Amino acid sequence: MPDTPPAPPAPPLALELLVHGVAGAPPGELLGDPRTVRVTGDSTAAVFRRTEDADAEAHPGRYAGRPVPEAYCWSRLTSGNGARALWLLLLPFMVVNLAHWARPAAPARDPASRAVRGYGVLVRVLALSLTVLLVAAACEVALDLVAWQCAGSVSCAASRSWLGFLAPGGGWWAQPGRRLALAALVPAALTGLLWLLSNRTWNAYESQPPPAAEHPRPAAPGPDPGPDGQPPLARPGFWYGRRLVARLRAAHTAAGLLTVAWAVAAPTAAHDRRDGTPVLEALGWAAQSLLLAVALTAVWVVCRRGRTEARPDHRLDRAAVTLLPGAALVLLAAILLYAAWSRPGWTSAGRLPVDFAFGALMLGQGLCVLGLAVAAAHLHHRAPDPAAALRGLGGPAVAMLGCALGGVMSGGVAQRVADWLDGAATPGEAGAPLPGPPVLLSWQAAVLPPLLLVLALLAAWFAVRGARDRRRIARDVAAEYPGERADPARSGRIAGARAAAALTDSAPWFVAAVSGITLLLGAGALAGARVTGRVPGEAARGSGPLLEAAARAAQDSGSWLIGLGVAGFVAWGRRAYRDPAARRTVGILWDVGTFWPRAAHPFAPPCYAERAVPDLTWRMAAWTGRTGGPLVISGHSQGSVLAAAAVWQLPPYARGRVALLTYGSPLCRLYGRWFPAYFGRGPLAALHREVDCWRNLWRATDPIGGPVLPGTGVDRGPLADPLAYGRTVRHPLPAPILGHSDYQADPVFAAERDALLARLAASAGPGVPAARLSTEQAGQAGPAAAEDRPGTTG
Repeated sequence: MPDTPPAPPAPPLALELLVHGVAGAPPGELLGDPRTVRVTGDSTAAVFRRTEDADAEAHPGRYAGRPVPEAYCWSRLTSGNGARALWLLLLPFMVVNLAHWARPAAPARDPASRAVRGYGVLVRVLALSLTVLLVAAACEVALDLVAWQCAGSVSCAASRSWLGFLAPGGGWWAQPGRRLALAALVPAALTGLLWLLSNRTWNAYESQPPPAAEHPRPAAPGPDPGPDGQPPLARPGFWYGRRLVARLRAAHTAAGLLTVAWAVAAPTAAHDRRDGTPVLEALGWAAQSLLLAVALTAVWVVCRRGRTEARPDHRLDRAAVTLLPGAALVLLAAILLYAAWSRPGWTSAGRLPVDFAFGALMLGQGLCVLGLAVAAAHLHHRAPDPAAALRGLGGPAVAMLGCALGGVMSGGVAQRVADWLDGAATPGEAGAPLPGPPVLLSWQAAVLPPLLLVLALLAAWFAVRGARDRRRIARDVAAEYPGERADPARSGRIAGARAAAALTDSAPWFVAAVSGITLLLGAGALAGARVTGRVPGEAARGSGPLLEAAARAAQDSGSWLIGLGVAGFVAWGRRAYRDPAARRTVGILWDVGTFWPRAAHPFAPPCYAERAVPDLTWRMAAWTGRTGGPLVISGHSQGSVLAAAAVWQLPPYARGRVALLTYGSPLCRLYGRWFPAYFGRGPLAALHREVDCWRNLWRATDPIGGPVLPGTGVDRGPLADPLAYGRTVRHPLPAPILGHSDYQADPVFAAERDALLARLAASAGPGVPAARLSTEQAGQAGPAAAEDRPGTTG
């Protein structure tokens, strides 16, 4: 009797790894089953399965013809607890950090050009100026408005009992120098709080070593490789910014402390030059000289080194990280003691001499933005990208918005505190009991109403254009559903969703208009404050009734608008602290804004991708190496960006077993336009060459997702939305317009996922052992002979 041939081996188990998008989703919702179990991870980010699938690897026969679904949930990385709502106050820092990543792609023949490095230096200097601006605003409130002006005024201090011990005749603290020294503790504490937040998140994010492959990743062909021949997001050190963030944190902390020290030393030294003893005068000159020396050192630390991405850089610049903020703290303490020295004849009058400082900061920021525009235009000219936002000027436009946000927030706080201290009077006006904040801040407030008027006109223009597009689209909607009778109301709703989604493509020009107008109005405010030296209402006095009324109205309404904006911002933060639903909305902002590492500003909210991308990379590499089975990583919205970044980091043996399914993806529509050096056509095409099994689904009603690589076979769409025009046997109730959500409800989703798994199974080779990622290698510092270069990626 012939032997029975052995049964063919069972196909390997297949896995579908789901990654949610912005706003997040609980694992039960992603997996379609409320009974879930955590497979790996912690309370912050973890991989979940349905309870019945927990031991799927032990029973592969149960899953013939279908993958095992599991979900990676990462939403708590951005909205996990109430303290995260305080990150709203760091919004300007986050925006300027985005400007670093929004530069145009570098030419393939010179990826580490001087323009790239110069662009990075300018963004880091601009970020440093925002830290100085924030601390200077705190100094303006605590030192100038409260300790110098109000505490030095008998009428102002008399109405506030908590200032009595600082008022003239109030005792030991009544001398101006001692009042300034005491008030300086407030901005110094703010700087310390920023250092503490940055240090804690640095330990939790940037200090976690990335996975290291056993063999170096080969260079990928295609345009815009890095200095080492790799696409930017494929470099081993891309998600490891430990060294740079530590340097920047030290420099920014020192800059904040030096700003406080300067705010105390400047008026004290000025008094000593007029009326002080030779010893005190010499001490004043010495203090200011030391301040200048340490400040120049902080600027040098910021400019000296950019990012190192070709390899994980585990080194720390101990001298800069420890000595620089330590020296600034010691110098601040010495200056506070110097200011507290007895000066019996010293009285406070007028404002502190800070007008020049705010003007210099504003002028310097404007020059940095113009320098960024020159560098970006040069890069775009050398490596044109038709899809890049604003013809390569997206980065400078974003940087301008960051500066504007910083100016509005800092000026708004100063204006509101001045109004509160001045009672019914208007700060800076004739007859007001207090001089008020610097004149420039009043001019900044006065240009806000014209800016809002322009924004309203732009919004109205976009609304009119959207209504016109809606009418045009509605004429052809019914024809896309054969056999359906036209329904004008239904067609109008579908057309409205498509027209609204298309407005996303106009966002770059809206940002350009806001940035350009802000730059022009800011220059006008700086010139007006410099030329007149008075607030707008006083500067326009005698110029005619109409102009005088307009200036006063702009000044008053701008001050109130800024104050209301800051108050609304704080109220939103308080609500987000108490309300998980509101906190989730705040988390959506950070999902988009904090994807990128902190390359420019160390006090920006931390980069969650530095945790999420290694999580996904480890999971995919470990599972494919252990089982040899195919895996499809399925990413929606922001999850598709995380999925692509994780696939880029995979070692070759795992990348050949992985397929990529993206839907509602902003990879090209948003990231490719605003961050062309990292998600432009060239890098995405290189990723497709490495991951042939890639499909992208999109809808015309989706305001975020769109095609990824048109003309390559990656994209499928636009998908029908809604699935049915009217009532049918399959859809007896009206089908909803899904837009950006619920792509899995479309039958196309399951069909494309199964097709990707079939392609992987058809191309499967022999299994590969699992032990390819070594924790020991992850802790290595790289070749001992590696040159300590200052960074080649800006």
